[in-house]
Amino acid sequence: MDSVDALVIGAGAVGLAVARALAGAGRETIVAEAEGAIGQGVSSRNSEVIHAGLYYTPGSLKARMCVRGKALLYELCASHGVPHRNCGKLVVANTEEEAAGLRALADRAAANGVPVEWLTAAQAVALEPALRCTAALSSPTTGIVDSHGFMLALQGDLESAGGMVALGSPVKSAVLSRSGPHVVQMQDGSELACNVLVNSASLHAPALARRFDGLDARHIPREFFAKGNYYSLAGKAPFTRLIYPAPADAWLGVHLTLDLGGQAKFGPDLEWLDVRSPEQIDYAVDPARAEGFYAEVRRYWPALPDGALAPSYSGVRPKIYGPGEKAPDFRIDGPALHGVPGLVNLFGIESPGLTSSLAIGEYVASEILR
Repeated sequence: MDSVDALVIGAGAVGLAVARALAGAGRETIVAEAEGAIGQGVSSRNSEVIHAGLYYTPGSLKARMCVRGKALLYELCASHGVPHRNCGKLVVANTEEEAAGLRALADRAAANGVPVEWLTAAQAVALEPALRCTAALSSPTTGIVDSHGFMLALQGDLESAGGMVALGSPVKSAVLSRSGPHVVQMQDGSELACNVLVNSASLHAPALARRFDGLDARHIPREFFAKGNYYSLAGKAPFTRLIYPAPADAWLGVHLTLDLGGQAKFGPDLEWLDVRSPEQIDYAVDPARAEGFYAEVRRYWPALPDGALAPSYSGVRPKIYGPGEKAPDFRIDGPALHGVPGLVNLFGIESPGLTSSLAIGEYVASEILR
């Protein structure tokens, strides 16, 4: 049987970042990826936003990983030539209730060490003349990134440190050990022994963890799937910054994001799916759902023309809570929680997972597996 020091399951942004950190720490590392290319899952179906860290509970993993990850991400983009832009973002209010929400957001940002600036309606409209709002919060450290370029850079660093990505290598199950190496069964019938096993399978992570012999079932959350649909804007957007409405719990509302070419897209919305496994997900975007977008967007951009939104793409969030429940923190479950040496399960790594990925890698390599 072949053996490796560390095996990471899943070559999305988080899996690659964890593997890069492990290889950089001197561990012989392989990433097992079921698909034929890196980043084909959740990492390829998101807003590509570099989040500042405004929204998350102070002291939480989401807050800490986002703020640290943002700094590491900007550094890596600069050093590796990854296309990105620090364009900034405005979070806008149009009612007194929303303005109160912005004030709470400003307090949370301050607690997280994230710079924000309160803007009056006149100040916001001076920056973005097409905008309508009663107040806004400016987030100067928000940006956008070419997520695939970022993942290619992670893969390059991993390989430079002696690691590798094994594409077309789905993992079937594992037998965990508390004294020797873990034995991982691949779908093709082969086996691989490893001392460190990181489950970064995103939408598949809980189901995969249930096939880990030796992990207590009470440490595995139930998975839920929530689809976010995106619609692209025909023609050029009159904005240079990202525009977000005031948030409502875990959902940040229908926001306007820009890609690096300046093309605008709106989304994601929140559509809870009645499916039991990722294999049952239909990623098609229903053109009719755009109808609900127009009213939402016109609250902050009244001049949005009729018929300007075209179905673009969709993504599904790897949630570990259901409709109406409060969004939990990231789950980075290491030996201190479940008692299995060398095992790390990553559950519920949804937004801001892309921004947080380098910090999650650093955290897993240094804290969890120390």
